[in-house]
Amino acid sequence: MPIPNTPEDPVAHPAALLREMVRIRCVEEELADLYRDEQEMRTPVHFSVGQEAAAVGVCAALRASDLVYTGHRSHAAYLAKGGDLTGMVAELYGKETGCSNGRGGSVHLTDRAVGFAGSAAILGEMISVATGAAWALAKRGSSRVVVTFFGDGASEEGVFHESLNFAAVHRVPVLYVCENNAYSISSPLSARQPANSANTGITERARAYGIAAERLDGNDVALVHEAARRATAHCRAGLGPYLLELDTYRWREHVGPGFDTGIDRPEPEVEQWLERCPVRRGTAALRAQEPDAAEPDAGELVARWDEQFRDETRLAVAAAKAAPYPTADRLTDGAYGRPAVAS
Repeated sequence: MPIPNTPEDPVAHPAALLREMVRIRCVEEELADLYRDEQEMRTPVHFSVGQEAAAVGVCAALRASDLVYTGHRSHAAYLAKGGDLTGMVAELYGKETGCSNGRGGSVHLTDRAVGFAGSAAILGEMISVATGAAWALAKRGSSRVVVTFFGDGASEEGVFHESLNFAAVHRVPVLYVCENNAYSISSPLSARQPANSANTGITERARAYGIAAERLDGNDVALVHEAARRATAHCRAGLGPYLLELDTYRWREHVGPGFDTGIDRPEPEVEQWLERCPVRRGTAALRAQEPDAAEPDAGELVARWDEQFRDETRLAVAAAKAAPYPTADRLTDGAYGRPAVAS
């Protein structure tokens, strides 16, 4: 029986979904070029270019109070959840004004004001953290949902199985989102999982624990958004966890600003996925829905947004470069408790 969404659950317009994907694409492309050319960002970077529909479709279905955790490929979810761009860029430059005060870099973003609870570089770490956070919220009687994004490689870690088992037993309101881009660094899925993956794949593993799970086209933002609305409604209704396996593909190398076409991944495969670009597909879908000729063409809108968001990114970069580095006297802030004040 379908679970009805409440009026609080967001329903994003196709134009809003496309706009957010364009923003993330522009931000990451600008940052990738600067990272390569200037060598001033002293942090590893894992870009989500090509995978924007996953983060945008899911986060657009969340309430402001819901929490999001991610792994190392964190920029898209951070921005889609409403994270501060200036703070993110300053973090990549290691500045005090960064969202983690310049101490975490690209893989340790946080913006608690908008419910982006954190990201981490340890493979699969945030799967368990998100599960625990969701359990704690549920025990307090909260209707909030916790989402954790991770890649297909993280699904092969023991913590994935431990977390799903715990969440199923305790009916934890956590949404597991696997961005399946078919690679763990340079190892394809076929080299890491059994040939009969129709019975042992990621979605099937979740179902084996009694968890509701779906596998779908992760480059169709409208499809992802509707699935995320079903999943969050399921969690809020007290029916336990949910897993979405989103088939997608990163355009750039695993870590860094470059491309690994013909090195780690075959060129025909990459070309096939470039044709399935989520931004291009979102543009075509919006154009098909336009009511009359008086409205701006979807392509025209994308061109305007492209210029706007590249300018926005350049301003954030300028602010980051002008900001101070953390000072030595604050080196331990956030790592140790401050001494108690004498009475």
